[in-house]
Amino acid sequence: MTAYVPNEGPITGLILAGGLGQRMDGADKGLVCLDGAPLAARVLARLAPQVSEVLISANRNPAAYAALGEVRVVEDRVAGFVGPLAGLDAAFAAARPESPWIATCPCDAPFLPLDLVARLLAAAQDAGAEVAMARANGQNQPVFLLAHRRTAPTLATTLAHGERRVARWVSAQRHVIVAFDDCPAAFLNLNTGAELAAAVSPPWRPEMQKG
Repeated sequence: MTAYVPNEGPITGLILAGGLGQRMDGADKGLVCLDGAPLAARVLARLAPQVSEVLISANRNPAAYAALGEVRVVEDRVAGFVGPLAGLDAAFAAARPESPWIATCPCDAPFLPLDLVARLLAAAQDAGAEVAMARANGQNQPVFLLAHRRTAPTLATTLAHGERRVARWVSAQRHVIVAFDDCPAAFLNLNTGAELAAAVSPPWRPEMQKG
């Protein structure tokens, strides 16, 4: 795959698919199909060209996720389906040591920007930050992150103390917020069956497919 690789080292991509899918009647959301393809496969197609390797955080159906393509599947090291921070923690442990950054996105955001990683990285480097978070639609997007592995110890401590909120952890790091006001629709999360149905019919689909 062709990847954006900065001088500092390769970037690892992480697709977050470790949840319980409670708003989708318990379905494993990453494997739910949109226009005939699993949501995670659509995310993979847009994320893979931006990074050197893709990991998928999955606590169910690991074989199905591994079959999506050139990926490694990682399971949370913290029990109990505690959320995205546990997925990032697992990715820090699994990523190759030469990869200093991990870029995260959720499995239910199949229209993510094609320049997500490059823009997060540029902002982090300009600000001297160790975490970059996307912002769109007037709201922070906590699961669209770029995090440096230097933050791994504080993440492990945060989880050990029972904190699960991504935004709370980010606020405690040296971080920067990155505006994506030019493509707010790219951050649409398909959390429910109704949202999935709306995404496959006009007027949403043409707008959402813009990077």
